[in-house]
Amino acid sequence: MGVQAHHPELTAAFNQLIRHALYFSTITPRQRELLVLRVAHLRDSAYEWAQHVYQAGVVGLAREEVARVRMGPSAPEWAPLDASLLAAADELVADARIGEQTYDALSAVLDTQQLMDVVFTVGAYEVFAMALRTFDVELDDDLTP
Repeated sequence: MGVQAHHPELTAAFNQLIRHALYFSTITPRQRELLVLRVAHLRDSAYEWAQHVYQAGVVGLAREEVARVRMGPSAPEWAPLDASLLAAADELVADARIGEQTYDALSAVLDTQQLMDVVFTVGAYEVFAMALRTFDVELDDDLTP
Protein backbone atom coordinates (compact mmCIF):
# COMPACT_ATOMS: atom_id res chain seq x y z
CA MET A 1 0.00 0.00 0.00
CA GLY A 2 1.88 3.05 -1.29
CA VAL A 3 0.13 5.47 1.05
CA GLN A 4 2.04 3.91 3.96
CA ALA A 5 5.27 5.36 2.57
CA HIS A 6 4.02 8.78 3.71
CA HIS A 7 4.25 7.80 7.39
CA PRO A 8 7.08 5.29 7.98
CA GLU A 9 6.95 5.37 11.80
CA LEU A 10 3.22 4.67 11.91
CA THR A 11 3.59 1.98 9.28
CA ALA A 12 6.38 0.27 11.21
CA ALA A 13 4.30 0.28 14.41
CA PHE A 14 1.19 -1.02 12.69
CA ASN A 15 3.17 -3.67 10.85
CA GLN A 16 4.28 -5.10 14.21
CA LEU A 17 0.64 -5.81 15.07
CA ILE A 18 -0.14 -7.26 11.64
CA ARG A 19 3.05 -9.33 11.80
CA HIS A 20 1.88 -10.84 15.07
CA ALA A 21 -1.55 -11.61 13.63
CA LEU A 22 -0.02 -13.25 10.57
CA TYR A 23 2.92 -15.14 12.02
CA PHE A 24 2.79 -15.39 15.80
CA SER A 25 -0.88 -15.55 16.72
CA THR A 26 -2.11 -18.31 19.00
CA ILE A 27 -5.16 -18.87 16.80
CA THR A 28 -4.81 -21.00 13.70
CA PRO A 29 -4.22 -19.44 10.29
CA ARG A 30 -7.66 -20.74 9.26
CA GLN A 31 -9.30 -19.01 12.20
CA ARG A 32 -7.40 -15.82 11.42
CA GLU A 33 -8.57 -15.82 7.83
CA LEU A 34 -12.19 -16.35 8.83
CA LEU A 35 -11.93 -13.27 11.05
CA VAL A 36 -10.14 -11.13 8.48
CA LEU A 37 -12.53 -12.06 5.69
CA ARG A 38 -15.51 -11.25 7.87
CA VAL A 39 -14.07 -7.83 8.74
CA ALA A 40 -13.31 -7.19 5.07
CA HIS A 41 -16.88 -8.10 4.16
CA LEU A 42 -18.46 -6.06 6.95
CA ARG A 43 -16.35 -3.03 6.07
CA ASP A 44 -16.73 -3.51 2.31
CA SER A 45 -12.96 -3.44 1.90
CA ALA A 46 -12.38 -4.81 -1.59
CA TYR A 47 -8.59 -4.76 -1.20
CA GLU A 48 -8.62 -6.59 2.12
CA TRP A 49 -11.17 -9.10 0.81
CA ALA A 50 -9.19 -9.87 -2.36
CA GLN A 51 -5.90 -10.18 -0.49
CA HIS A 52 -7.36 -12.56 2.07
CA VAL A 53 -9.38 -14.68 -0.32
CA TYR A 54 -5.99 -15.67 -1.65
CA GLN A 55 -4.59 -16.19 1.88
CA ALA A 56 -7.65 -18.23 2.85
CA GLY A 57 -6.95 -20.62 0.00
CA VAL A 58 -3.33 -20.94 1.09
CA VAL A 59 -4.39 -21.98 4.62
CA GLY A 60 -6.97 -24.47 3.36
CA LEU A 61 -10.34 -22.74 3.37
CA ALA A 62 -12.50 -24.07 0.57
CA ARG A 63 -14.03 -21.65 -1.93
CA GLU A 64 -17.46 -22.51 -0.56
CA GLU A 65 -16.35 -21.53 2.95
CA VAL A 66 -14.93 -18.24 1.72
CA ALA A 67 -18.21 -17.46 -0.03
CA ARG A 68 -20.15 -18.46 3.08
CA VAL A 69 -18.20 -15.93 5.19
CA ARG A 70 -20.30 -13.24 3.52
CA MET A 71 -23.47 -14.90 4.88
CA GLY A 72 -22.13 -14.72 8.42
CA PRO A 73 -22.29 -16.88 11.51
CA SER A 74 -25.86 -18.07 11.00
CA ALA A 75 -25.12 -19.61 7.60
CA PRO A 76 -25.60 -23.36 7.51
CA GLU A 77 -22.71 -25.79 7.70
CA TRP A 78 -20.40 -23.80 9.99
CA ALA A 79 -18.78 -25.79 12.75
CA PRO A 80 -19.70 -24.25 16.12
CA LEU A 81 -16.26 -22.67 16.65
CA ASP A 82 -16.25 -21.16 13.16
CA ALA A 83 -19.72 -19.70 13.72
CA SER A 84 -18.60 -18.27 17.06
CA LEU A 85 -15.52 -16.67 15.49
CA LEU A 86 -17.64 -15.04 12.80
CA ALA A 87 -20.12 -13.87 15.46
CA ALA A 88 -17.21 -12.41 17.44
CA ALA A 89 -16.08 -10.43 14.39
CA ASP A 90 -19.63 -9.16 13.85
CA GLU A 91 -19.99 -8.13 17.48
CA LEU A 92 -16.58 -6.48 17.70
CA VAL A 93 -17.18 -4.47 14.53
CA ALA A 94 -20.69 -3.46 15.62
CA ASP A 95 -20.22 -2.95 19.37
CA ALA A 96 -16.47 -3.07 20.10
CA ARG A 97 -17.19 -6.01 22.40
CA ILE A 98 -17.80 -9.73 22.10
CA GLY A 99 -21.23 -10.52 23.48
CA GLU A 100 -21.63 -12.79 26.48
CA GLN A 101 -23.07 -15.77 24.61
CA THR A 102 -20.34 -15.66 21.96
CA TYR A 103 -17.64 -15.11 24.57
CA ASP A 104 -18.86 -18.11 26.54
CA ALA A 105 -18.82 -20.28 23.41
CA LEU A 106 -15.31 -19.14 22.49
CA SER A 107 -13.88 -19.39 25.98
CA ALA A 108 -15.07 -22.99 26.22
CA VAL A 109 -12.60 -23.80 23.42
CA LEU A 110 -9.99 -21.02 23.38
CA ASP A 111 -7.63 -19.89 26.13
CA THR A 112 -7.07 -16.29 27.19
CA GLN A 113 -4.22 -15.66 24.74
CA GLN A 114 -6.29 -17.02 21.89
CA LEU A 115 -9.24 -14.83 22.88
CA MET A 116 -6.91 -11.84 22.93
CA ASP A 117 -5.63 -12.77 19.48
CA VAL A 118 -9.23 -12.92 18.22
CA VAL A 119 -9.92 -9.40 19.50
CA PHE A 120 -6.65 -7.92 18.29
CA THR A 121 -6.85 -9.60 14.87
CA VAL A 122 -10.30 -8.16 14.29
CA GLY A 123 -9.15 -4.78 15.57
CA ALA A 124 -6.02 -4.68 13.43
CA TYR A 125 -7.87 -5.56 10.26
CA GLU A 126 -10.69 -3.16 11.14
CA VAL A 127 -8.12 -0.35 11.28
CA PHE A 128 -6.53 -1.56 8.06
CA ALA A 129 -9.92 -1.61 6.31
CA MET A 130 -10.49 1.98 7.46
CA ALA A 131 -7.17 3.06 6.00
CA LEU A 132 -7.67 1.18 2.74
CA ARG A 133 -11.10 2.72 2.21
CA THR A 134 -10.24 6.23 3.39
CA PHE A 135 -7.21 6.48 1.13
CA ASP A 136 -8.98 4.75 -1.79
CA VAL A 137 -6.28 2.10 -2.17
CA GLU A 138 -6.89 0.30 -5.44
CA LEU A 139 -6.48 -3.41 -5.96
CA ASP A 140 -3.08 -4.60 -7.08
CA ASP A 141 -3.06 -5.89 -10.65
CA ASP A 142 -2.60 -9.47 -9.47
CA LEU A 143 -5.74 -9.16 -7.27
CA THR A 144 -8.07 -7.60 -9.80
CA PRO A 145 -10.84 -10.06 -10.68
